[in-house]
Amino acid sequence: MLFAFLLAWPACAWAGGGPENVLLVVNPKSQASLCIANHYIQLREIPAENVLFLPWDPKAGTTDIETFRKQILLPILRMIEDRHLENQIDMVIYSSDFPWSVDLGADVNKFVEEMKRAESAQKGPSGSKPGDKKPPKPFEWPKQLAPVGSINGLTYLWQAVMAGKPGYYCDLRVNHYMRLPILEQRDARSVGFRGNRQYNVRGEVVDTGGRRYFLSTMLGVTTGRGNSLAEVLAYLRRSAAADGTHPKGTIYFVRNGDIRSKVRQEFFLTAVSDLEELGVNAQILEGTVPLNKPDVQGVVMGTASFDWKASGSTILPGAICEHFTSFGGVMTSGAGQTPLSEFLRYGAAGSSGAVTEPYAIASKFPSPMIQVHYARGCTLAEAFYQSVYGPYQLLIVGDPLCRPWADIPRVLVSGVKAGATVRGRLRLEPSVTSAGKVEANRFELFVDGVRVAKCEPGRTLPLDTAALADGYHELRVVVIGPPPIESQGRRIIPVRVANRGRKIEASLVGRGPWRADQPLTIAAGSPGSIGIAAMHGANVIGRVNGETGRIEIPANTLGAGPVRIRVIGLGSGGSTTNVAANPLEVTLQ
Repeated sequence: MLFAFLLAWPACAWAGGGPENVLLVVNPKSQASLCIANHYIQLREIPAENVLFLPWDPKAGTTDIETFRKQILLPILRMIEDRHLENQIDMVIYSSDFPWSVDLGADVNKFVEEMKRAESAQKGPSGSKPGDKKPPKPFEWPKQLAPVGSINGLTYLWQAVMAGKPGYYCDLRVNHYMRLPILEQRDARSVGFRGNRQYNVRGEVVDTGGRRYFLSTMLGVTTGRGNSLAEVLAYLRRSAAADGTHPKGTIYFVRNGDIRSKVRQEFFLTAVSDLEELGVNAQILEGTVPLNKPDVQGVVMGTASFDWKASGSTILPGAICEHFTSFGGVMTSGAGQTPLSEFLRYGAAGSSGAVTEPYAIASKFPSPMIQVHYARGCTLAEAFYQSVYGPYQLLIVGDPLCRPWADIPRVLVSGVKAGATVRGRLRLEPSVTSAGKVEANRFELFVDGVRVAKCEPGRTLPLDTAALADGYHELRVVVIGPPPIESQGRRIIPVRVANRGRKIEASLVGRGPWRADQPLTIAAGSPGSIGIAAMHGANVIGRVNGETGRIEIPANTLGAGPVRIRVIGLGSGGSTTNVAANPLEVTLQ
């Protein structure tokens, strides 16, 4: 029932592409996953309702397709349905300590057996089809399509994975969001992605009969050949700071005689020409790695092994750096060749690599045009998925929301002020500031992370606060720029709703510094409440009955870093009779 319903999600005119459109999946069994998520939530202002805590054994870096489907992908889809985010989520992002590799053998073996039965049913008594001169060989799965996939590639192709159809999700032309300067897409330039849109084989958005996807990356891999926790936090901070900076570095395309380089050289000249037309420096080099370059704003390479530190080159904030090789996404300790984490270690915003032997098949890796999509203002995730036809084996690690070349619109809102106490009906009047470089295409209103209204420029966003519980709420007014990129800007407005006279007070007991290995205690009181609950993200982490009490929380369940805890007084008449305290913000060391 769930899968059939998800396939029927309607395509709407809503826009996406920002933190409100992210579902962040966090492993509560991993301190690294919790810590990375805490920092990313703060850096990118991810709404609390958009965080899913999904337990996973941190030591299990690989899994099988049935386990992935039941224990990871299905809970994600259920959460999206339960929270009514069907037309809002564009990206499913994994923090860290989830399986980077998935064995597809069960699906592939079932598919092969079905094909053999179908062949057998068409054969005559001699074992041949009518007209055959000799018996055909039985169907075999192509060895070039190794039955191993990446967590984010399979999440992107969620529809076929849920249906158990490897013939679809292992198809090397399965990604219809892909963009290339070729005849059948001659009018298709870089475009913003929306998870509720269906794309046909020409990359066009259609109402029915197309394919749907979720952009997906991992924020970090902190086991095996991955990065240290400090390295992950460092490149995420650099990436967030790079947004809208229109950097002046150079994007390098490195050419040599290795097959790893030769398979992608076809588009080097086109990419350089398009980048220069955009005013972005680009250069083709001979060799294996840029040498002594202080301005690497991106790099496309083709080599099995390299040592970035020895190259003498410097990666600038926001850069996409990746290399075409067999095991760049294999994160097992001791695996051969240089892993994608080498680029991230030295400050790249994102990189990628295959999780198994991919063979020298260009459609499994990003086209050089990835740098062009990025330079046109797309996010890192949009740039990656517009550049790879068959992403099922590609592990993508980094900050999916990074957008160094985006023209980010700036929004003003009248009708409500930050910190105001509000009641009854509001009409918010959004506009774009004169300092912004981009005009508004439309505006959207989110309440506590959930989209509730939209309007065109010059119109207002209505909000009936009587439908909300009393107490703290967060209003977000998002401006969407013009197509095709649809870059976003936002203004976050905290308010206090006061329609029913409900009250609540909450505070941390004691004084910091706070430690992640010690409990936190919250003192709370809410007259008339039947209980008081504390929440981290959308998870209830503690509760007391009655109007007052203390809630003790094991801090190691929250993870280190900046944490926001919401405290809710529970009413007896449903959610609108609750009351929310101002969030408690604490940094755990």
